[in-house]
Formats: sequence, C-alpha cells, structure tokens
Amino acid sequence: MYRRSFLQGATTFALAQMLLGCGGNKQTSLSVQLLKGSIPGQVVDQFRRNLEKEVNLNFAPVEQLQSLFEELQSWYNQPQANHQKGLRFNLPFGSSQKPNIADLVTLGDYWLKTSIEKKLIQPLEVEQLKQWAVLPQRWRELVTRNEQGFLDTQGKVWAAPYRWGSTVIVYRRDKFQQLGWTPTDWSDLWRTELRDRISLLNHPREVIGLVLKKLGKSYNTENLDAIPGLEAELRALNQQVKFYDSTRYLEPLIIGDTWLAVGWSDDVLPVVTRYPQLAVVTPLSGTALWADVWVKPMGINQANLAYKWIDFCWQPNIAEQIFILTKTNSPIPTNIRASNIQEQIRNFLLNNDEILGKSEFLQPLPLAVAAQYKSIFAKIKI
Repeated sequence: MYRRSFLQGATTFALAQMLLGCGGNKQTSLSVQLLKGSIPGQVVDQFRRNLEKEVNLNFAPVEQLQSLFEELQSWYNQPQANHQKGLRFNLPFGSSQKPNIADLVTLGDYWLKTSIEKKLIQPLEVEQLKQWAVLPQRWRELVTRNEQGFLDTQGKVWAAPYRWGSTVIVYRRDKFQQLGWTPTDWSDLWRTELRDRISLLNHPREVIGLVLKKLGKSYNTENLDAIPGLEAELRALNQQVKFYDSTRYLEPLIIGDTWLAVGWSDDVLPVVTRYPQLAVVTPLSGTALWADVWVKPMGINQANLAYKWIDFCWQPNIAEQIFILTKTNSPIPTNIRASNIQEQIRNFLLNNDEILGKSEFLQPLPLAVAAQYKSIFAKIKI
C-alpha cells in the first residue's frame, strides 16, 4: 500500500536548504528522509531554533511512502562501509540526490512488519523519549511488536507515530443533491444510483475490509471462509465500480466522471479544501486507520538528536501545527479550536470518538491469509 499527495498544498517545504552553523567535520548533524508534505517547514525551523548548539539539519522530502520503504531496502543491501558513524548529508530540500543513509525515515505503519522481519530498522530506546508516556495506549500498542513484526505487548518499540489518518468517502455535492441523499456509511456504495459511478482503491485489504465492515466484521478478519455472503457482496460492489486505482482516483471525481471515491484522508483533505463541490465523510460503521511513523534504519547509531526530534513532534503545540498545516490527525491529544480548521474539513478532523472506536489499523496477517485476500480480490475484479 502507498499513499501520495495529490495537488500539493502550502504545507510542503519551501526552503531551499536548512543548515545551521558553518560546517566542519565534527559538527553534529541530523539527516531525515520524510514523506513530502507530512511536516511543515516552519516546524523544522522551530526545532532548529530550539537547539542549544549549532547543528546541520538535513530534511529530504520524498514523494511516496513506497519510495521510502524501497530506500530502506537499498540501504540494507549497501556494503557496511557506507554505514559509518558521522556521515554528513548537506542536501537541499527537494534535491534529487539522496543521502547514503538517514538517521530517521518516515514509514507507514503498513510496512512495519516487513521492515522488522527483514531487519531494515532497529528498535527505539524508549527511555530516551520523554513524551512516550503522553502517547495514548492505542498508539503505543501499534508500534510495539515482536521480532516477526506482529503486535505484541511484550515486544520492543519499533517506531514513533507522528500523524495519522483514515480511509474516507469523498463525493460530489452537486451529484448527490440531485439524488436527494448523501452517503454516510459503506452500505451506501451498493445503492443502484451509483452503478458505474464509484472508484475504489486498488487494494485487497481496503476493499475487502470495507465489505467486512458493512457486514459487521473486522478489517483484520483471518477466516474469510467463515463469512457468509462475502464474495457475493464483493461481486455486487464490483458492479458499482468504474475503476480501481490507488493514486489517480481524485481527478475523475473533480471533473465529474465519477461521483464518489474511496481514498486516503491525506490525499483527499487538501483537495476538498480547493474544490467546494467535493465533500468528505467518515463511514459511521468505522473505517481503516493509518499512521506515519519515524523509524531508525539498521546500522545507524542511536543519536540523541533523533530522539529530540521525535519528542519535539510530540509536544502539544507542535502536534497542533502538524495537525492544522498538514490536515492530518495527531496521536497526541490536542485542544484545537474549530475556528483554526477550514470549514470544509472541520467535522472530519474533529474526531467523532464513537466512529474512531469502531475503526481499526490494518494489522499484519499470516502469509496464507494475506494471499487469500489477494486471490479473492483478483477473482471478483474479472
């Protein structure tokens, strides 16, 4: 699974380079590769001003989470000589060059299992994270895993979540005004008026998961054979779908070629604020959640500066800025005034606790179960 930002807004970095000090081989540095648009440039600048000594800060934005995961893999395959302590990366924002290895990397929670299993990342030293205790239990559990990457309360902490979002329904206000109703839940996708008017994510867990939710089951159901009517529901839904796509599903909605799309909130919300004919809703029966997290690549020393950055992102005032400027939710409890959020997305970002309680992260599944999801998805699309 991957998400990418579509029609990037003002939250992407505008600075050409973020450097402190005059250089020198002994100068402390922090190199971060992050998902483009997931951290506002002014937050990095505040972190720079907050430091007590001169430091080289090198933040390199990358377009897609898939690319960041592939970068982790490429670092793992490099000769160990490239994993020396003290490597320095003076890269401009948006540079096509990439550092040999970074101190911290953005990863989606979906890739944690594979990254742990393949030893692409190393556990975090929780005792160095002053704000860890502030993080609600749900988020601590998400990143506490065993050596195989499965959730395990007795496991180690492998990542630090800094923002999260969900799978949402986005639709054309004008088209639904003609229909005389608006979508509120997954079951609305089966209504006859929407035949050939819907786009869905090209992702087995998301599509089969929303059908499971409609049937009152979990996104993480392992025994699909025990769900009566699942395949029939999927085939009926497939009749409604114009196309499946995980990247370019918003353009057809904007031009009116489709009337409704299922997508990821970090793709959807910036677009909704630009196009008033679009509206977004979280399904009442619950939805899939995702989180962007900081991870430490294998072979990097556990530098204090990396932990300072993670803690900085978890400070309530900084978490609020990330929340507002990137239009994504924060794992840190915040008291954000409704007036600070654009009206079109206000109801979405100010969470409905009842819906959130019904929502789930896509947990890693045993290989045989994951293969069954893929097989069923491929079969119903024929």
